[in-house]
Amino acid sequence: MKIHVVMVQPEIPQNTGNIARTCAATGAKLHLVHPLGFDVSDKAVKRAGLDYWDKVEIEEHKSLEEFLEKYKPEENEMFFVTTKGKQIYSAPNYKDKEEIFLLFGKETKGLPENLLHKYIDKTIRIPMRPTLRSLNLANSVNIVVYDVYRQKNFEGLEEISRYFDK
Repeated sequence: MKIHVVMVQPEIPQNTGNIARTCAATGAKLHLVHPLGFDVSDKAVKRAGLDYWDKVEIEEHKSLEEFLEKYKPEENEMFFVTTKGKQIYSAPNYKDKEEIFLLFGKETKGLPENLLHKYIDKTIRIPMRPTLRSLNLANSVNIVVYDVYRQKNFEGLEEISRYFDK
């Protein structure tokens, strides 16, 4: 299974660094959709990603339109993560999917409204108290990515038992 984490115009370098670290740990491919709110050589991005940058497959896209033209939502299994999502993130059946794209919007605005309306049936959300605006972006990526792996019985990820089988 291949997971694609798609960051649409991320603004905070530390979030992107932490997300890159999650991608390295899980083998997910990271897509960065420009414009970015920072330079990828930014110290804060590098520091948050620690020494995992060389273990992450990264693809950059000049714009959201360019990304959508290359990876068409109609032809790929794509989910749009938003606080306005139609279903809870754990509702889709990821088990039988070979390739999954998870799109996340920028920290201050999320994904574009027109995109959410167009693909409303593919929008997912993380439940939280109604008085709060949103979760931290890096935490949201972790929640959704690890649920996809949970549904696939953590296929391809290391089991903890190796630490205790000595």
